Amino acid sequence: MKGSVAGAKITGPPRVHDVQRLRRRLDAHMRQRGLRSTDQRRVIVDTFFDIDEHATIDRLAELVRSRDPRIGYATVYRTVRMLVASGVAKERRFGDGHTRYELADEQAHHDHLICLACGRITVFEEPSIEPVRQRIAERHGFELHEHKHELYGLCEQCRKG
Repeated sequence: MKGSVAGAKITGPPRVHDVQRLRRRLDAHMRQRGLRSTDQRRVIVDTFFDIDEHATIDRLAELVRSRDPRIGYATVYRTVRMLVASGVAKERRFGDGHTRYELADEQAHHDHLICLACGRITVFEEPSIEPVRQRIAERHGFELHEHKHELYGLCEQCRKG
């Protein structure tokens, strides 16, 4: 898959997250581990919460440095690892060799259409999928905790081009 290296272009309905709940989760995680909330961490976390893309570490570092050029890649990397460990961020891999990160908000669940030509990621919500996945899990005696629904193909622009 080709796709964008920096950050995947996102299309689809706007995602609404309970940012305060996610920030409380992060604060609790940091308190439990004795981690301090430094100025640099706050810039990185705020940037992560502000972006509306499935960003790579490189893309997030680029955005963070536009806010504060003194923040290094390693600090961004460590902070993103902390976001993942706290359950605030999820790692996503869409088959192009890059790990991307998004808010891990189970109450704002969405799925993805991924273009194999341009790498565009279309976010969609389809409520009728949820009962089907639950029936499948029950049929197999499986206790479902989460799921990822990713559909790969060609977006409308790439099919026309």
